[in-house]
Formats: sequence, C-alpha cells, structure tokens
Amino acid sequence: MHPVVPYVLAALLFGIGLYGVLVRRNLLLLLMAVELLLNAVNLVFVTADVSTVGLPRTGSVFALFVIVLAAAEVGVGLALILQLYRLRQTVAVDRVDTEEGDE
Repeated sequence: MHPVVPYVLAALLFGIGLYGVLVRRNLLLLLMAVELLLNAVNLVFVTADVSTVGLPRTGSVFALFVIVLAAAEVGVGLALILQLYRLRQTVAVDRVDTEEGDE
C-alpha cells in the first residue's frame, strides 16, 4: 500500500465529518459526525506513528486517549440528547427552544 493512502482516507473521513457537523440538524447525526472527525484524527495519529522511524511510539498513546475521550463524549452526549428529547420532544437543532418561559 502506498504511504499516502491512509492520509487521503483520513482527509476524506474528516471532510465527511465536517460536512455532517456543518449541515446536519439532528443532534444524533451531529454526534456521529463528531465521531467521524475523531476517527480521522486517530487514523492520522496511528499512521504517523507507524511511518516515523526512530521516534518513540506516541501516536498510539494519543489515539488511545482520543478513544477514551470519545467514549466519554458519547456517554454524556447521548444522555443529554435523551433528556432533551424527553423535555422538548425533538432533537432537531433549529427547533430546540432554549428559553424556559413555557413550562
């Protein structure tokens, strides 16, 4: 495999994730797009870690930290989305009212 292929794949994943963050209005799809962004960064970390010679293996450690943070982010994010749906009956970003005057 050519050494540029993982970087191109990571750029493609990052572009799809960025498109999802900018365009999607559903909070669940927005959370999935953020996960795509984090996976693209992990791919760059691991590829750069394997392709460099003579340096300590720190890219894998950074990728592990990103995975742990992504797991925590998904747990908190899903809890917030479920609570928002219970209160407002919608998870659309543009339809969520942030004012507390109705209840």
